Amino acid sequence: MDNLSSIRKPVEADIIEFEKHFRNSLNSKVPLLEIITNYVIRRKGKQIRPLFVFLTAKMLGEINKATFTAATLIELLHNASLVHDDVVDESYERRNHFSINAIWKSKIAVLLGDYFLSRGLLVAVADKQYELLETVSVAVQEMSEGELLQIQTSKSSLINIDVYFNVIQKKTASLIAACTKCGAQSVSTNTEVHEKLKLFGIFTGIAFQIKDDLLDYQKTGLTGKPTGNDIKEKKYTLPLILALNNCEKSERRRIIKLVNNNDSSAKKIKEVIEFVTKNKGIAESEKYLNEYKTKALNILAEFPNNEANISLSALVDYVILRTN
Repeated sequence: MDNLSSIRKPVEADIIEFEKHFRNSLNSKVPLLEIITNYVIRRKGKQIRPLFVFLTAKMLGEINKATFTAATLIELLHNASLVHDDVVDESYERRNHFSINAIWKSKIAVLLGDYFLSRGLLVAVADKQYELLETVSVAVQEMSEGELLQIQTSKSSLINIDVYFNVIQKKTASLIAACTKCGAQSVSTNTEVHEKLKLFGIFTGIAFQIKDDLLDYQKTGLTGKPTGNDIKEKKYTLPLILALNNCEKSERRRIIKLVNNNDSSAKKIKEVIEFVTKNKGIAESEKYLNEYKTKALNILAEFPNNEANISLSALVDYVILRTN
């Protein structure tokens, strides 16, 4: 089982039904909102996060109305965060299409993100799913804290590994953890199960982000070349942090100075990538990646080995072994 259509199979009908729920959650009498939300819906991504919700729920029991509410709430939050991230990063492309702020400018993009968040709140309140709302609200808080912590630490010449993992757990893993916990909450009242599957989501999310960091330094895509985007943006991600901890002090100072300067040439990117590779930044990052993947799969092994569990395991592989 190595592709998304196979992974979706146990919950395929539910995902199709979910798309209707998500579309209905965005209904508005404001014409501009209708135009923009239709643009978002037509350019939907792979819906990985709702898939985590449905597969987790299916592994434990029968998917129900609460599961659909959880998936809708999560997807609204995810889209809100993407829109706001594009504004913060001044990014004009999302999923190979123009971002919202590229077409309608930042003010409208911020308001759209706020609209997604408010619709999520209302969907949960309308169904009286206050436990799900609390779980997702915690994730929103942690994502915001993670973004701010990353901005704060990016001004430093070097962040350490503990700070790095704190940032990615909040910024990335918290949302996947909300998916798996909400999926469990929608079908089970066992709080111990909820927390175990939240931890599964955290480990998966950390591995997901490490893979994202590695892709910047490895050959990917049609060009077969590393993107070097993190280097251009002067970001200290795990491969670079590990490499800097493995070299001499004089070399560390030189590379930090190189990363921090405003040069974004191909020559600079090539030099930093060669430094990271030479000083085992990539090899050691892959060890961390496999460690967190194993931790996630060990948790799944405690649950019924049904079709949904098998798909969840394959989904972990899918998000970690991706090439873009």
